[in-house]
Amino acid sequence: MAEYLRTLHQTAAALSVFWIQPPGGPGFLRQVPLSCPDKGSDMSKAGDVYENPVTGERGVARIGTEETGGQLLVADLHIRPGGEVMGEHLHPAIEERFTVLRGRVGFRLAGRESIAEPGVRLIAPARVPHDWWKAGPEEALVRVEIRPAARFEAFLKNAFGLAQDGKVNRRGMPNLLQLAVFAWEFDDVVQFTHPPRVVQRLLFGLLAPLARLLGYRGSYPEYLARAPCGFVPVEPMDVAAALADFR
Repeated sequence: MAEYLRTLHQTAAALSVFWIQPPGGPGFLRQVPLSCPDKGSDMSKAGDVYENPVTGERGVARIGTEETGGQLLVADLHIRPGGEVMGEHLHPAIEERFTVLRGRVGFRLAGRESIAEPGVRLIAPARVPHDWWKAGPEEALVRVEIRPAARFEAFLKNAFGLAQDGKVNRRGMPNLLQLAVFAWEFDDVVQFTHPPRVVQRLLFGLLAPLARLLGYRGSYPEYLARAPCGFVPVEPMDVAAALADFR
């Protein structure tokens, strides 16, 4: 019993950054200076721009899911100083590749940390924990390749939508109730490594029914249909070659 209580205490401490207040409460961003059109396509195309104003990610699609039937997404990710993802995670059935084009980016892959310079390419196979963060003073540019991509893109649109609407904390995480249904909905896409998986499933399993009763959803149609934040012309890439590179 003592060990069980100690585990719960450690879990509560680890999850304290997620809060449990409703969106807009203490710890959450009240205003986010970013507005994207409400209507758009469910799938991305080359040149579409997506932004997360909290984590500092700005992605420009080079090969969209519309062009590959959801099989592949290739995006140039601009990372502002101090930018980072939401935490160490893994993808159960998705391979993710990173090529640093500009700047310096810190990576943790399967527990090993390194600083990647321009020209370095790293591969995060399915089920391998990884994390990244901005490691230099200037903006970094990383080309990210994701396959398969349809479900990942749905996850990303929801995460970015919550951030754009000010419904996350300063680390980019939604409140605990939103996180519970989000984690259940996209368990096939992304799994965070902390706290322990068994604790996450127990806690989120208890909270998800309450969250749904209160109106929280794991995925929001309005976020899936939200148009990109912009469009920029990009040089066409060879879609067939990019798909073949993953075989």
